[in-house]
Amino acid sequence: MSLDPYTILGISKTASQDEIRKAYRKLAKKYHPDLNPGNKEAEDKFKAISVANELLSDPEKRARFDRGEIDIHGQEQGFPGGGAGYRHYADGAQGFRYSQDEGMHGNQFSEDDLQDILNRFGGGGWGGFSGRGFSQGRSNRGPQKGQDRRYSLKISFLDAVNGTTSRITLSEGGTLDVKIPPGIDDGQTLRLRGKGDPGFQNGPAGDALITIQVMPHAYFKRDGQDIRMTWPVDLKTAVLGGKLTVPTPTGEVALNVPAHSDSGTVLRLRGRGIPPRKNLEAGNLYVTLQITIGKVDPALEEFLRKSIDQSN
Repeated sequence: MSLDPYTILGISKTASQDEIRKAYRKLAKKYHPDLNPGNKEAEDKFKAISVANELLSDPEKRARFDRGEIDIHGQEQGFPGGGAGYRHYADGAQGFRYSQDEGMHGNQFSEDDLQDILNRFGGGGWGGFSGRGFSQGRSNRGPQKGQDRRYSLKISFLDAVNGTTSRITLSEGGTLDVKIPPGIDDGQTLRLRGKGDPGFQNGPAGDALITIQVMPHAYFKRDGQDIRMTWPVDLKTAVLGGKLTVPTPTGEVALNVPAHSDSGTVLRLRGRGIPPRKNLEAGNLYVTLQITIGKVDPALEEFLRKSIDQSN
């Protein structure tokens, strides 16, 4: 039996994780002991592809193997025993991981995959199949919760502040409406209970885990519960003071600009930041003024010229 995981899975050394996963699933379905009862050769091949997949599915272990630092079973190069070491690994707990809880589910080889095969062979449900592997794992444990499903959802900055309902398309088809609470953080994960994979043997369904990605805004920036922005103010309002219309996440408001304000002056709009949530109070909106000249008034220009002449 080859000790090269790429050869075992029949893939190139540049294979992507998706290609590794597909190759493993294809071979696992072919050589699984439940489909080859009493076939020692198939069992050995299944152990080998399980070992190869475990190594190549771990980017760090794969990189170390490619550099020649470890062998197929994760031992430092120079591990005594050669093939005997592989036999020990394959016959031990690692080689039989497919019969444990973490065995072939997740993003590798799920029980749903195997169930599809068993149905084609007339094997029926998990409880009615008496082979090795999964039937010794799940079927004897009673009801089991289904797997969680993970999704990523992009939303706008304003939707993150104010809350909304967004719709995602599921990988297996169909859609799911997701209620976004006001003030959600970038990277926060929402859990929708019972929206994942079906449970096993009448167990509860898994959950849908939605990771939120908040898109940047043209001028709003979040700072904890506060929001910050820079906004232009004309010279007349900055010198004399007055009202300045500025946007907020919930609409425009009038901001009082004190006389003699300069670029860099920071003004606060209380309670106009992130809405209150749990034990957090509503945040504030901080507006940094930036003076813009705009169209110059001839009278102002003449005044400045005279002031220069008088100073000279």
